[in-house]
Amino acid sequence: MSTETNPATVFVQDLPILELTAETFAAFGTVIPPTEDGVPFGPGDAQLDLTKGTPRFYCMRVPARGFLVERITRHRNVTQALASSGGHDWWLAVAPPKDLDVVDAEPALEDIRAFRIPGDTAVMLYAGTWHAGPLFEGAEQSFFNLELADTNVVDHHTCKLTQRYGTALRLV
Repeated sequence: MSTETNPATVFVQDLPILELTAETFAAFGTVIPPTEDGVPFGPGDAQLDLTKGTPRFYCMRVPARGFLVERITRHRNVTQALASSGGHDWWLAVAPPKDLDVVDAEPALEDIRAFRIPGDTAVMLYAGTWHAGPLFEGAEQSFFNLELADTNVVDHHTCKLTQRYGTALRLV
């Protein structure tokens, strides 16, 4: 993620990492903690919307990107669920879904939050939630991802924070 940053022209702003709870994450999606097998579906479960295409569940290999966020992306047509496939903690920067009907909408810099996701927990992002990550310590890791088969082709909207705001966000 650091290929766009020119230290002479881009301000690096610290973004505090928040505690992940259902309440702190509510504007962005659902926290999916481990539960006992056989527990019936309920209001605390992810309310997935995969109705606008063919669901795609896969294990994606992600190279190390560090903790500097220079761009943030949203998918307006689908919820997205993410989890570590190796049980490692990871981090995610998010901004709430707004202006879903506006193709070129951008998140407000002050709306972006960062969370540490425990390795045994998944998150579901509401349709239109802006996100940067998964971010993690160390080398390449793998993550489970549930979205639509064509999400990254037809529903991938990115805001380059370094160009739009002259700012990159460093998770601290």
